[in-house]
Amino acid sequence: MKDIELELENSNIKSHEIIKARIQVNYPGRYDGVVVNTQILNSNELIVYRSYNNKTISQNVSRLFINRNDMLQNSVEFTASIEFEPKEPHDVKFRASIIQEHKEIESVILFVKLVP
Repeated sequence: MKDIELELENSNIKSHEIIKARIQVNYPGRYDGVVVNTQILNSNELIVYRSYNNKTISQNVSRLFINRNDMLQNSVEFTASIEFEPKEPHDVKFRASIIQEHKEIESVILFVKLVP
C-alpha cells in the first residue's frame, strides 16, 4: 500500500466535463494536508477546481490545498473541469502530494488524456 493514492474516474477527459477524483492518504506519520497540482502538457491552459468533499471552491486556484482536518478518514474527493476547447489531444498530469510543515513528504503522479 502506497503512502498516497490518486484515482480518477476516467482516463479520457473532455472539455467542460466534470472530472471526479479521489485521494487516499495511508501515511502513518503526521501531515498538514495534501496539495494537488495539474498541468495540461503542451498548453498554457489551466484546470479549474470546482469542489472537494462537496464543498464548493469559490475562486479559481492553480493548485488545490486540502487541510487534513477537511479529510474524512484520510480521504478526499474533488472535482475539476477544463474550460477551453483543445484543437488536439493533450496529456494531463495530476500530481498529489502529502505536505508537512511546508515540505513534501510523498507524492503520486497520474496521467490522463484530454481529447477534443
